[in-house]
Order: sequence, then C-alpha cells, then structure tokens
Amino acid sequence: MALTAAVLGAGYFASFHHEAWDRLDGVTLSAVANRTVEKAQATGFPAFDSLSALFDRAGVPDILDIATAPETHVNAVREAIAAGCRVIICQKPFCNNLEEARALTELAEAAGSTLVVHENFRWQPWYRAMKTAMEQGEIGDVLQGSFRMRPGDGQGPRAYLDRQPYFQQMPRFLVHETAVHWVDTFRYLFGPVKSVYADLRRMNPVIAGEDAGFILFDHGEGVRSMFDGNRLLDHKAEHHRLTMGEGLIEGTGGVLRLAGDGSVHLRRFNSLQEHVLMPPYDGGRFGGDCVFRLCEHVARFLRGEGALENKARDYLKVLEMENAIYKSSETGCRQELIT
Repeated sequence: MALTAAVLGAGYFASFHHEAWDRLDGVTLSAVANRTVEKAQATGFPAFDSLSALFDRAGVPDILDIATAPETHVNAVREAIAAGCRVIICQKPFCNNLEEARALTELAEAAGSTLVVHENFRWQPWYRAMKTAMEQGEIGDVLQGSFRMRPGDGQGPRAYLDRQPYFQQMPRFLVHETAVHWVDTFRYLFGPVKSVYADLRRMNPVIAGEDAGFILFDHGEGVRSMFDGNRLLDHKAEHHRLTMGEGLIEGTGGVLRLAGDGSVHLRRFNSLQEHVLMPPYDGGRFGGDCVFRLCEHVARFLRGEGALENKARDYLKVLEMENAIYKSSETGCRQELIT
C-alpha cells in the first residue's frame, strides 16, 4: 500500500523527519512546508510557504507530520483536520496546555482524523530491548527504575543557542520540553502512574525555565521510578545526546543497565558479571533512529499492521502528569493522579 507524507517544518529537528520519511519503503515524501520557504526549498523536496499552499498544490497527503515550534502546533493541527488528513502527527510539546490538547483531541476524533503525538523516546532501541527483557522475566519482579539525564548542553550564556535557541525563553523548560520524554517512557516501561513528587530548580540564570530537578513516580504495587535531570552536567559518553544519560531498571532477579553508548547490560541477582543484551549503538542517527521507528510504526498502522501507540487521547495522560509535576514542585507536596 503506497502512502504519501508531507512535513510542516524545515528547522533543526525537522530534518530528522524529512530523512526518515524519505528512507521509508512504500512512503513518498511529497512536500515540505515552512514559513521561510527558502528553508523548505533547501530540503530538495517540493516546497511551500504554508500548509494551505501545500494542500492546494501538492494535495492532501495520507500523513501530515508537524515538526515546527510548539506555539504553531494548534493551528497547524486544526488546518490539517479541516483539510481532511487521515493521520496527523504532531511533535511534542503537544499544544500549549492541557485544555488545548483536550480540545484538539476531541476535534480530531469528531472529524475522523487520527492524531498522533510524535513522542519518540519510547522508540529508542535500548528501551525496546529493556522492555522485552522485563517481559521475558530476565530480572524477576520489577521494583524500580531510574534515569540520570546529563546532556551537558546547558552551561553559560550561549546554552542551546546554536541548535534550538527558543529553549532559553521557555518558562517551563526541563519538564515541558525534555523530561516529558521520560514521563512517557516510564509509562511505557512500568505502567500507569498513580502519583508524582517533584523538586525542580533553575541553575543557569540566562534561561527562563527550570533546567534541573528530581521527579519520583509511583506506579503502584510497589513499583517506583525516578527521573534525575540536570542539563548542565554530562555523563560518560562520546556523544552526550545519544541516550542523554544513563539508566537502571532493578528487579528481584537482576538489573538492567543502560549506558551512554546505547548498550544494555544484564546483571543477575548476586552476580558480579554483566552480560551485554544490546551492543553499543553505532548507526549514527539521532536517538538510535527513533524518529524513523516512529514513522515506520505509523505507516504500518495505516497498512493494518498492529495497534497505534501514542494516540493523542492516550497522550493526554502524559500532559496531566506534567501538570502534576509542576504543581508538586510549586507546593512541595505529592500529587495524586487518576489512572
């Protein structure tokens, strides 16, 4: 089944989307739109300066992939729904707030459009490998997980300016822009969250939002996970943005360890030896090629191959958790969630 895709956006991260769709068998990247049309033209694909121009001249694609700045997402999704796009993928952060996200989700559902949030960290191969090992009972009963995010890109007055300068102006930064990846990934690995406790802080005075913090997630039945993030600090890795840190998943029968090179290691309970479950990632693509893996997943869904992950309706839970995290940090109290 041949499919067409179009991308809104021609900035830094949108380039990963262009490359993924162009590489995907059975999918034609038919157009790229960007408000600065010269950037769209530079991609080498048919270029337009707006979604309306793209729809009018290139036609409505099977998949519209929105990879622009967060403040543009709501209007872009609305325009795609009105045009009759079958599937709309929207980069995170998804909308400006939970209320907008709920309204947009309901609008898409009423129109019969499938709305997906491009939350790609759960598609990184090391997390898929760890999930498989957990499901196969390799570490017994899972009790807890943790991740130390240490990209080392947040120091000094030029923090983020070379790649994504709008980061400096975001009033909610660490969680809304970055830690939300692990909010979703922890749900994928450990299941729904019953409560959160957070302690967030700003370390670099040149930015508007928080850039460090601890978040404790209670998944119920004795399972907890911890996110420990600090964008000013680094970790042992040649490429700090590959995994962006290091992680552990611990159970009654052993431990899974994620290293900064993307390798996954298993140590049995009471053993001093580690076994390599997945070797270091050497593919050279962002996040273990997670953008491609998500795009491939959506294309397979359209061909009738499996259920769809991260539909907007389900992703609302992630945004509810994000709100609870900020409220917990502001009040100093644990926040309960309705699962």
